[in-house]
Amino acid sequence: MALGFLKNFVAKFSAQPVDWEELEETLIRADLGVPMSMSILDALRERGTGVNANTAAEVTREEILKVLPLANPPIRPLPAKPKAILMVGVNGTGKTTSSAKMAHWFKSNRHSCLLVAADTFRAAAIEQLETWGGRIGVEVAKGQYGGDSAALCYDAWSSAHRRNIEFLLCDTAGRLHTKDNLMQELSKVGRTLAKHDPDAPHEKFLVVDATTGSNALVQAREFHQAAGLTGIILTKLDGSGKGGVAVAIQKELGIPTRFIGTGEKLEDFAAFNREAFVNRML
Repeated sequence: MALGFLKNFVAKFSAQPVDWEELEETLIRADLGVPMSMSILDALRERGTGVNANTAAEVTREEILKVLPLANPPIRPLPAKPKAILMVGVNGTGKTTSSAKMAHWFKSNRHSCLLVAADTFRAAAIEQLETWGGRIGVEVAKGQYGGDSAALCYDAWSSAHRRNIEFLLCDTAGRLHTKDNLMQELSKVGRTLAKHDPDAPHEKFLVVDATTGSNALVQAREFHQAAGLTGIILTKLDGSGKGGVAVAIQKELGIPTRFIGTGEKLEDFAAFNREAFVNRML
């Protein structure tokens, strides 16, 4: 991962007191958000004067670990009915690719899965998911372009239930978080699935591009309001993304990062591990 945002700062100030303004800028540029950055600076000031960069890195690590949950519980199937998972987000975050990677992850862990091509708007979205489905050997439920994605998810749940499939993974259409009508449509998908099971959809994952920076926090706020998010999938950590937005989202909204994507390969997808994440991040 192209992280390690404090390395240059530590090298520069390892033998002298830290420059507080530069440290603040470094933290904010890492997409940690202003509240998290201020918490780190306040904790560091409590150490007294003459704080060096190594101490700054140590305190930054401690404060981030305080925010991130101790455990990332595995996603387990439900007894006698499919567990419905909505994949949501704006276009270009890697949502469809992440849906396929998650399906592959389930299959690798010996779980059955049905993918749903619920993006009936973006050109070639259905074909893209079908291509992924063929590669990983997972069936894709699909409808027509311009069709009702909520009805498609409803029918797919029925099919999955009838065939004892454990996970229903719905790749919804990418939508701008500022478009109320699209967000209302997303809520409709959730209400429609709830007709089968009052607890469905059981998971609602926002796919976030780590290179988006602080705008990802804005997206998380809006999608959380519309859909009640249960987790984040942080993608493109192999690029220029620093990953700090995962900490910012957790601190402000209490939404944990559940998975990370670090490349285009199917294997470049893993359950979030806070220790490993922070070690690479710093």
